[in-house]
Amino acid sequence: MTKIPFYEKVGYATGDAAANLVWRGALAYLAVFYTDTFGLTAAAAAMLFLVVRLSDGVTDIIMGMIADRTNTRWGKFRPWILWSTPFLALFMVLCFTTPDLSDSNKLIYAYVTYIGLTLAYTVNNVPYSALMGVMTASDTERTSLSGFRFAGAFAGGLLVMGFLPDLVAYFGDGNDALGYQYSMYMFAGILIALMVITFATTKERVTTVVDESSNLKTELFDLSKNLPFIILPLLAMSLFFYYRDIYSGIFFVIIMTSMWLLIKRLINNTSEDMSGTQRDMVDLLTNKPWLILLGIGFLTMMFNGIKYGTIAYYFKYQVGDELMIGKYFIALLLVSILGALCTGYLSKLLGKRRLFIVALMLSGLLTAAFYWVPQGNISAIFILGCSAEFFAAMMPTLFFTMLGDSADFSEWKNGRRATGLIYSAGTFVQKTGGGFAGALVLVVLASYGYDGMDKATIEASLPGMQLLMSWIPAAFAFAGAALMMFYPLSCKQNQQIGNELIQRRAELVTA
Repeated sequence: MTKIPFYEKVGYATGDAAANLVWRGALAYLAVFYTDTFGLTAAAAAMLFLVVRLSDGVTDIIMGMIADRTNTRWGKFRPWILWSTPFLALFMVLCFTTPDLSDSNKLIYAYVTYIGLTLAYTVNNVPYSALMGVMTASDTERTSLSGFRFAGAFAGGLLVMGFLPDLVAYFGDGNDALGYQYSMYMFAGILIALMVITFATTKERVTTVVDESSNLKTELFDLSKNLPFIILPLLAMSLFFYYRDIYSGIFFVIIMTSMWLLIKRLINNTSEDMSGTQRDMVDLLTNKPWLILLGIGFLTMMFNGIKYGTIAYYFKYQVGDELMIGKYFIALLLVSILGALCTGYLSKLLGKRRLFIVALMLSGLLTAAFYWVPQGNISAIFILGCSAEFFAAMMPTLFFTMLGDSADFSEWKNGRRATGLIYSAGTFVQKTGGGFAGALVLVVLASYGYDGMDKATIEASLPGMQLLMSWIPAAFAFAGAALMMFYPLSCKQNQQIGNELIQRRAELVTA
């Protein structure tokens, strides 16, 4: 099996360092920017996060299909990383820009720029994530590569999350709107440089059989006919999540029941009666490891996203020191790098499934303990937060390497491999989880009467912030640990599947 050179692992990691200038910057600061600087209400910002996630449900899957069917002299996935980078940098700046507009036009501007950012991120990050699945056929090398990847992700996050408050204060000199904009100019330049390094240093080695029975135009047309399978469940979830009333609840139950019956009927069809897109969907829907990972990805992103989305509010109002936010993020992300780098070694000792359960339980327990931290006790906040983050850092590392295992399982079982589609679902559930997490933070704050432009509402919202830092995210970690108990692939099975696939590919080459 090909051992990936050290420089290539580092080069791959720089891509996620770049992506996390956007991902973690938006995750940590966009909500508080919208409510406290841009001037949106918490309820309006929550709906914004939910609506944008509906578009992600379609674009991630489309991008996965396009990437799988791309063939250039640079490979399937690497070109997309390069082509999308300028747009990602542009919308990163635009999202944190505050134009002089009316309240209604500001809301429209926020929708346009945030949708633009998520689209650019999709075009960039779906191929980037899938690239790991074709750089090596070794599951152990993928685990190592995933560790490097998320060490890079946490390093990029450290830059934006750790230093953004100080940069806003420095560039803005009292004008936060100007400070955010100038800070994003700097981060956009760094993002472009890092993405170019990833493109230049990585290599695609695993070649798979391409289905020539239909072209991309036909597949996209076929996908458009199946969009209700994607959009309606997301719409039902979003409406029930936001309104939480009897009508949205009934709509949710009807849609989910209908989807279950339609999917069951689709699975029972023969291969000859299905299009290429439908076969891809059936392959995924009958892939138990992938289905479980889909749920795990959402739950872990809710767990991490709620915590990260609350920290800026928590330090600004509970602790009373806004510049302490950056120092706390630096501490968390330094611990995260250590946790990500330890994942490969610990997974060899415990196995990926068992390590994932341990990480979820311990991180959840340490997070729940925040509920009893006295207000302003900085030492307790840092100790608990860093301890929980060490284990939380293992979750995305394990998640993406296990997605590679599920892609192997699909190819082994069905003789077809849709790497881009499998990884696009991974990035989709993470972005969906991040969107729902950000929305949940704002919904809870709104329920306590929070208004970022009215300081009189702060005191009543403090109990909500305490729950958002403790029991609310911890509940998602415990649910994830329970779900991971049902994950079916062991290390031994992964090894056997990998060996069989290598033999099959070798036979196809010699045939």
